[in-house]
Amino acid sequence: MSLPPYELRRSARRTLSMEVTREGNLLVRAPTRLPRAEIERFVASHEAWIATHTAEMREKHRRLAALSEEEIARLKAHAKEVLFPMTERYAAALGVTYRTLKITSAKTRFGSCSKNGDICYSYRLLLYPRESFDYIVVHELCHRLHFDHSPAFYAEIARILPDWKARRALLAMPTGDGE
Repeated sequence: MSLPPYELRRSARRTLSMEVTREGNLLVRAPTRLPRAEIERFVASHEAWIATHTAEMREKHRRLAALSEEEIARLKAHAKEVLFPMTERYAAALGVTYRTLKITSAKTRFGSCSKNGDICYSYRLLLYPRESFDYIVVHELCHRLHFDHSPAFYAEIARILPDWKARRALLAMPTGDGE
């Protein structure tokens, strides 16, 4: 049996997990003392999932790399038109304020919120389904109430977007939080 290539990261964890990075590479996380043979059985048992997801992520990465400066400028302008009014609307619903809004070229996160209320969105968000925009906007605004990812933070998101998990899934965020 020929295993797909993967990067192995061992740590003091209890479970095995896999993710496909934004570049389409496979990352396997494993407990420090887990035998290599068990890790390889785990990877082999998910061969179809790995093939599908690595191909999808490589295609997304290829499309992003192929964008011209003109296309990026258009995406940034469109992001302002869509995300700024959405931010105003959800800020009012949450009863929060923010200081500034900005569209960036961030590659590793769709949005961010600083402690002083500066909110940034990546133009790359516009390449995903529109339903996912609401999740990112509400997620960042909820940081104005809870500057963490606590249960209270997610409860606030759920109050505004009961289907937030489905919206987040549309982003197919392969690493960490992605926000």
